[in-house]
Amino acid sequence: MTTTFRANTQRDLPRIAEKLRLSKDQLADMRAVSAVLPFRVNDYVIENLIDPDSVPNDPIFQLTFPQRGMLEEEDFRRMRDLVVKGASEPEIKLAADQIRGKLNPHPAGQMELNVPKLDGETVAGMQHKYQETVLFFPTQGQTCHAYCSYCFRWAQFIGDADLKFASREADQLVNYVRDNPQVSSVLITGGDPMVMKTQVLRRYIEPLLAAKLPNLHSIRIGTKALAYWPYRFTDGADADDFLRLISEVKAAGKHFALMAHSSHSRELEPPMAKRAVERVLNAGAVIRCQAPLIRKVNDNANVWAQLWRRQVLLGMVPYYMFVERDTGAKAYFEVPLARAYKVFTEAYSQVSGLCRTVRGPSMSASPGKVAVDGVTEVGGEKVFALKFLQGRDPAWANRLFFAKYDPKATWLSDLQPALGGERFFYEEAMEAARAESARGR
Repeated sequence: MTTTFRANTQRDLPRIAEKLRLSKDQLADMRAVSAVLPFRVNDYVIENLIDPDSVPNDPIFQLTFPQRGMLEEEDFRRMRDLVVKGASEPEIKLAADQIRGKLNPHPAGQMELNVPKLDGETVAGMQHKYQETVLFFPTQGQTCHAYCSYCFRWAQFIGDADLKFASREADQLVNYVRDNPQVSSVLITGGDPMVMKTQVLRRYIEPLLAAKLPNLHSIRIGTKALAYWPYRFTDGADADDFLRLISEVKAAGKHFALMAHSSHSRELEPPMAKRAVERVLNAGAVIRCQAPLIRKVNDNANVWAQLWRRQVLLGMVPYYMFVERDTGAKAYFEVPLARAYKVFTEAYSQVSGLCRTVRGPSMSASPGKVAVDGVTEVGGEKVFALKFLQGRDPAWANRLFFAKYDPKATWLSDLQPALGGERFFYEEAMEAARAESARGR
């Protein structure tokens, strides 16, 4: 059993291909795709979560390994030819950068609309989209134990500083929260902050506690480590120190939550994962679980029902089913909104009320988190009933609106207003926000 962390990258593909019994063609395909999209998988994932007899259709294999269909065919053939012929590194990088530029590296206005300012200056490594919550990206946490192939933050991992959110400034974070009394929650994210040692994580959390900010009610950490490297919470002095940190946050009167990414119930089946969850909960944290609905991994109602039941069994809280964002390998993973709603509803109908804390299917789009709340008929017109779960404008939260039913639509931008409307109610405000942002740059 793997007990020492080892991350495998593109150079390790030949060794992994042999272990998973992949063909030479499959290996060449993976090398081509991983030259464009980031690839990293550790031995724990390979040995504990992937069934080699089910490759390439195994859901965790699809979740973590590059696949040919993740690039447009023309782009794929271009990269494969370069890789196979042994092109130079600069030549491969140039082609990869050109392809990446077409993949919408920062969706939902992350660069244009979400970057906050303090004393008139842009604050690096932070995003502030919803008034209550600030996202903070510590520099040391901008990688992961393994990369999800669908990741909407893939641009964080390709080595381009212009596409990366990152900060070492804990003081700026404290000052920003102090100067914005509407902020009640700080979400530390990445990458995965749990790649950091606890003593590094303390450098960001302890100043928040020491500042005694009355408006700060909760501290959250977004992580996939419970699934991809549960030893982070179970083995050694650093794991114990992290549990103490949870207790210290609680003692300071703040809520502490791990926002765990759980894409498939298999991730929570290994004994070590169960042990990690148990230790985190016993330390006083709440674990809320979220993941996108992704084709080839979990686009099945039974898979989601099983996932939510297992989460509740372990003491975790089902939180969000997201819709795959419009970035990266979206075309490979996306599920039409009509089908997403069907999967969610069928899964929801299978579980008890304890699992029905989950919300979705939700699009984290530029205006906010928009859920497909139903498919119905109004005035003889078939429509999507949509609801803002969270809005860039707080007044939009919980607001219902309707879009024309489109069985092929996969994202909010694919939809058109229903019932004779010419524009959605939020569009004018979004145009104004974009214009103001452009003036400020």
